[in-house]
Amino acid sequence: MVIVRHDQKNQAIPDYRHWQVPFGRRFRSLKLWFVLRTYGVEGLQAEIRKDISLAKQFERLVRADPRFDVMAEVVLGLVTFRLKGDNSMNERLNKMINDSRLIHMTPSEVKGQYFLRFAICAASTQEADVNFAWKVVQEMADKVLLSTAAPNGNGAI
Repeated sequence: MVIVRHDQKNQAIPDYRHWQVPFGRRFRSLKLWFVLRTYGVEGLQAEIRKDISLAKQFERLVRADPRFDVMAEVVLGLVTFRLKGDNSMNERLNKMINDSRLIHMTPSEVKGQYFLRFAICAASTQEADVNFAWKVVQEMADKVLLSTAAPNGNGAI
């Protein structure tokens, strides 16, 4: 079972994902029709290939850093990864990344392993955006590892 968690679950904020056209067959086909009319088949194929290429770029960056593991094969625009170490480190990493408000990542947990999900899902995403996101992940990982290495766990040595 895959669990997607976020801090806003129990807060009194609107859940906009339920404020849309229903997911019935007619409306799903209408959405697809609009996408095909907007991009065309070749344009849609090019967008999907671009997203896959950007995800593969992020995967290469993750694999080049020995502090991280890639959790699964990169499929379409989704890269799943984690810091080597326990779940609490990865939970802190996710919280720090999202609290920075520079980028947003959603976590998940499968078979007791907590990991982060990097998704390429905007048509305007470029290579510079992927590099920026990786820089943020690395900076936050440095902070998490520094606080973990400190004797009292709060970063003070």
